[in-house]
Amino acid sequence: MIRQQTSHVSVIRWMLFVAGFMFIFAFLLVPLYDALCKVTGLNGKTAQANEKEILAQLRPEPARTITVEFVVTRNEDFPWSFQAQHTKMQVHPGEVYENSFRATNSTSETMYGQAVPSLAPGLAAKYFKKTECFCFTQQELAGGEVKDMPVRFIVDPEIPKYVSTLTLSYTFFKIGKPEINQGDGFVNLSNNAR
Repeated sequence: MIRQQTSHVSVIRWMLFVAGFMFIFAFLLVPLYDALCKVTGLNGKTAQANEKEILAQLRPEPARTITVEFVVTRNEDFPWSFQAQHTKMQVHPGEVYENSFRATNSTSETMYGQAVPSLAPGLAAKYFKKTECFCFTQQELAGGEVKDMPVRFIVDPEIPKYVSTLTLSYTFFKIGKPEINQGDGFVNLSNNAR
């Protein structure tokens, strides 16, 4: 009987350990995934880069041309219109380019949005360097306001030769008003205004 009780206690401990591990892993999954995407370029995630540092390291390839397509969408519950100035650009690797995006708040109230970028093919993301982008910060538009937002980028000449077209897409999502914590200067990105 004592041996059977010990066996049950052992099973319960093991199950509690597994449940605790799964709970902790669930919280770590998003930061781990983001870190993996930044390192490998998976899922088309690109990071902010320093333009001067990149240009100092790269040699432009004026003989090579890559097509960059710009696709814009917005969450269906988000009442802003959103469009790219150029839907397609021919670029030379190693040179700086800029495109502008226009967002219009068609409501009468101030709203906040966040653009989420994605690049296809995803493995080419590590060769696509954004030096300035509206997607790095939250955007605030007053009712009826129209805002032009730039994205500056460089395609690394090391991009594989078989890649001839890149598709940069942005999806805009409605977010709550950012709350600034006075004590530590950090911005709380909670979704408090739905």
